[in-house]
Amino acid sequence: MILALVLFIVGLLLSAFFSGTETGFYRMTRLRLVIDGLQGDRASKAMLWLANRPSLFIATALVGNNLANYVTSLAVVMGTQRLIPNGGTITDLLSPIVIAPVIFILGELLPKNLFYDAPNRLLRRFTPGLVLCTILFAPATLLLWALSQLLKMLSKTTPQELRLRLARREISQLVEEGHEAGILRPVQRTLAQEMLSVAAQPIATFAIAGSRNMRLTTDMSKSDALKLAQRHSRTLLPVEDVKQSRKLVGYIRTADLFINNEKGLPAALPMLELQADETYLSAMHKFSEAEDALGHVVDDDGNTVGFVTGRELRMALFKS
Repeated sequence: MILALVLFIVGLLLSAFFSGTETGFYRMTRLRLVIDGLQGDRASKAMLWLANRPSLFIATALVGNNLANYVTSLAVVMGTQRLIPNGGTITDLLSPIVIAPVIFILGELLPKNLFYDAPNRLLRRFTPGLVLCTILFAPATLLLWALSQLLKMLSKTTPQELRLRLARREISQLVEEGHEAGILRPVQRTLAQEMLSVAAQPIATFAIAGSRNMRLTTDMSKSDALKLAQRHSRTLLPVEDVKQSRKLVGYIRTADLFINNEKGLPAALPMLELQADETYLSAMHKFSEAEDALGHVVDDDGNTVGFVTGRELRMALFKS
């Protein structure tokens, strides 16, 4: 009976340890780990090393949880057989049901809530145990790692994508904490959340289809150009050169049509070339350097997908 009690306590502690650290892993602030690591904190360095290898941590937590469940189940069976030797099938069925709430509260719910509220602080304290388990479970975790690599090849999901999701979640948590602390106003929080939601989207999502009826030609008059700009409500219009088989040669600002006193169209300005699969954040960075330019979105073959301006990208952050 003493052995059953010891196994039950060990299994319960293991379940609480791995359930809590798993929650803390997804709740921790990576930036704080980096800062503490730069200051020489070994626990933060070790945790950061695991954070950069999420598949290894997940495999370790999976093995640990299974071990905890096995030890706890074995302890319950041993204790039941010791207390009620001739209990039969009904006793074997009822004993796990009776003990399940205790395991759920102490081994799952309580540690998850604790690590949810203070992930960084608790992870730093339990990092040595986590590193030790990572070393002890290495044979099993290597097998799971090989399986995950096989599944990754089949699903074509890279670790970088997982890291980006974790990083995006961490930033969202920082924004929420800043709002709760009164550092960020509601509009600032909304703006940050919108940026996170659109940052990884391809620029082709925001481009306006480049139809022929919204392009200027080099032989067009000013009045016709202004009518075209008014019809499509565009301040920047692409220009085609009729002498070069209607090749796109740049863009013209509607304001320049009023300022320029020449009879013909003003000289076309160079457009900003953007790949269709380029991210929103990358395109915004290019627009910040090119100032008020017209973005020409093309596919891998160089064909026109559409056009977009920096203002249209900025306005996408205020849709909600």
